[in-house]
Amino acid sequence: MDKPSTVAAPQDSKKAVHAPASYTRFDLSQRIEHILFLASFSILGLTGLVQKYSASPISQAIMEAFGGIETTRMVHHVAAFAMLWVAIYHVISVLYRVYVLRVSWTMLPVVEDFKHLYADLSYWVGLRKHRGYYGRYNYAEKVEYLAVVWGTIIMALTGFMMWNPITTTKYLPGEIIPAAKVAHGLEAVLAVLAIFIWHMYHVHIKRFNKSMFSGKISQEEMEQEHPAELAEIEAGTNWKPPDDPTIRKRQRRFIPIAAVLGLFMSAGVMWFVNVEPETAITTIPPGETAEVFVPVTPTPRPSPVPTATPGLDAGVRADSWDGKYSALFTNRCGSCHGRTAVGGLNLATYQDALEGGKSGPGIVPGNPDASALVRIQSTGGHPGQLSIAELEQLINWILAGAPER
Repeated sequence: MDKPSTVAAPQDSKKAVHAPASYTRFDLSQRIEHILFLASFSILGLTGLVQKYSASPISQAIMEAFGGIETTRMVHHVAAFAMLWVAIYHVISVLYRVYVLRVSWTMLPVVEDFKHLYADLSYWVGLRKHRGYYGRYNYAEKVEYLAVVWGTIIMALTGFMMWNPITTTKYLPGEIIPAAKVAHGLEAVLAVLAIFIWHMYHVHIKRFNKSMFSGKISQEEMEQEHPAELAEIEAGTNWKPPDDPTIRKRQRRFIPIAAVLGLFMSAGVMWFVNVEPETAITTIPPGETAEVFVPVTPTPRPSPVPTATPGLDAGVRADSWDGKYSALFTNRCGSCHGRTAVGGLNLATYQDALEGGKSGPGIVPGNPDASALVRIQSTGGHPGQLSIAELEQLINWILAGAPER
């Protein structure tokens, strides 16, 4: 929470006659906090999105500029560590302002905000001649602040899960890790878009607001953006700081509690980054830098032991889906193309294999060239790569009409 504005005393009485009054909107500690949060957020957004969209040429160029994926991840973790400390400082700072200085919770939504929203909607459709009379913060600024709070909590929780997967899965099912990865990535996209579209428009395009860097806001800006707060200042009903004895008395109560709270949260952050040293970024070996020899003729792969054919029911041919290929694909491809259906391809049943996925029909009876399974396996290097002999058998089976039984 922030202290309400007070009139800045002019240094020259002659200049004060001509120069418009300015008002203190943010003190030095708030401005430093904003700069640190801005820096850590920007680094997190940059190093995080290039990992999420790692196939993009732009992402690859940025990661190469950082020195590789390992360095990019390390920078991302350091920025996350810094943001957690900024969040701890913000919590203690808010509590200090509310308890010691007795400022109001100006960033929390109140009924007046809904009235301002209604007034703005009426103004935009031409039913009113002016917008709502905002106080220190309008409803849009409050929503943005609460979104930052919510987003920071989500990113911290999901980041912890990915940073410490072993500890997480001791108490939660394993599926929580990929779910956390999805939530972390999409929340990051949402946060970056909110900053570039919403925040950038309101504080840099609509009107360039320098108060977060200078700490001051002009008379004209106060009249247009915060008329209700300006009216309180001019009427003398705005917030006034307590006297020194009162502040010192409250500080004697607050500081010990804040120290314990700060130590508790700091211990939590240190535990956050050290609970799994065996999975920390420092254990990832550096990338290979030696020149790698690649022979002109690739070394042939050893032929794997053929998959054992299970006992067949009466009427089931050996060279059929039920007789051979169902078990083959379950063994080689089941982890990715079973229930998970990566790329939309599910090989659990014959009908699913015929239907295929994003790359087209998996099996086209009589036409191996149109069968996605043959095309993908023919390129080589697939995680569930078939042997040369198995691929030839698959092609012959499809040419024979790909019988199911």
